[in-house]
Amino acid sequence: MNERHLLAEADRRALAYFDATAERRVFPDAAAIAALSAFDRALPDNGTAAEQVLRELDEIGSPATVASNGPRYFGFVIGATLPAAAAAERLVLAWDQCASSFDNSPVADRLEKVAGRWVCQALGLPTDSAVGFGTSATACTLACLSAARRKLLARQGWDFDADGLVGAPEIRVVLSETAHITVKKALRVLGFGMNRLHYAPVDEHGRIDPARLPALDERTLLILQAGEVNTGEFDRFAELIPRARAAGAWVHVDGAFGLWARASSSAHLAEGVELADSWTSDGHKWLNTPYDSAMAICRDADALAAAMNSDAAYASASRDAQKNLTLEFSRRARGVAIWAALASLGRDGLREMIDRHIRQAFELAEALREGGYRVLNRVVLNQVLVRADSDEQTIAIREAAQASGEVWFGPTVWQGRPAFRLSLSSWRTTDEDVRALAELLLRLKRQI
Repeated sequence: MNERHLLAEADRRALAYFDATAERRVFPDAAAIAALSAFDRALPDNGTAAEQVLRELDEIGSPATVASNGPRYFGFVIGATLPAAAAAERLVLAWDQCASSFDNSPVADRLEKVAGRWVCQALGLPTDSAVGFGTSATACTLACLSAARRKLLARQGWDFDADGLVGAPEIRVVLSETAHITVKKALRVLGFGMNRLHYAPVDEHGRIDPARLPALDERTLLILQAGEVNTGEFDRFAELIPRARAAGAWVHVDGAFGLWARASSSAHLAEGVELADSWTSDGHKWLNTPYDSAMAICRDADALAAAMNSDAAYASASRDAQKNLTLEFSRRARGVAIWAALASLGRDGLREMIDRHIRQAFELAEALREGGYRVLNRVVLNQVLVRADSDEQTIAIREAAQASGEVWFGPTVWQGRPAFRLSLSSWRTTDEDVRALAELLLRLKRQI
């Protein structure tokens, strides 16, 4: 089979998979998972025909996928890929560009610059900020925090690039008690000892309590949240960020999914977030782009460019080339799918999608309350945090729902006790899908 026919066969199989999305179990059954053992074999001495490789991937692999691209996945905040973004991704794959700079790909360079400007406009952030398109919010957080530490040390007269950290003034990190694990991972990778972090106490909604905020100064890196992972709540940016700026601290906002509320009718939830120094967000969450799609946004464009610079004699580029704003040197043009998503939605479409998910979350919470569940959060965003009558019942209901194959959502722990979290972020999820989820949970509560 020649290359063209092989790609056509891949397209045929991909479209067949796509057509069956609505009927597929949301989580694969035991037989599909057991069949994956067919992949567990030694590296062959002789190569396998490409069409056979493709056939195995589809016939063994496809049944064992999670239908997170479907309408009834309510687990992690994962959006289904928008049609325009999916189509753009296929074209980008055909282009096969190393999207590090203009010299490697003029089209990727231009599209990612436009996408960065559009992201800032959609989120109401300074439009002259640097925007790096990285692999994940984790990687983008690492880039932003690197720029923050470097800048804070420079203000103390310390040359981080030349002298590293040995003997450097200590940078204090203040973060929420409910900070996301990926933020802690980035801090750990950067060498901020976990025992040296300063945790800010939170209120009953998971927001930093301004009255108990640790002291801030010009050596402080303050990390706030837009969208707490369980409750969907926002730190009080309009109160906290001015205090931090007055003290000379750097403020970073982890907005992996919640930052997109700025593009909705609920933008007031994140009032004041634009005053921060840096932000991170994902595209594959509420923007509904493919995975491997996130943003490092930095008000001080020079700070991010200096921290991430990777120019060499054989590969120099402009300050705002993507290789000088992200961790990756050789990289794919991941910002093109973000451009395509925003181009296809526009401001109105983006707002409508996010507004719909917020409304659906509120209506789901109301239905569950009426059915005897305890909804643990205020449901200000797209997260519904739920507990049944007992810990045992909560766990049993969640496990039964997962086993049904009709829906999928995962466990969490809130204030020391089991709960489950229902997230609404897929453009495919209709009101009927939400009603079906509520009906399933109410039926399971009666049975268990």
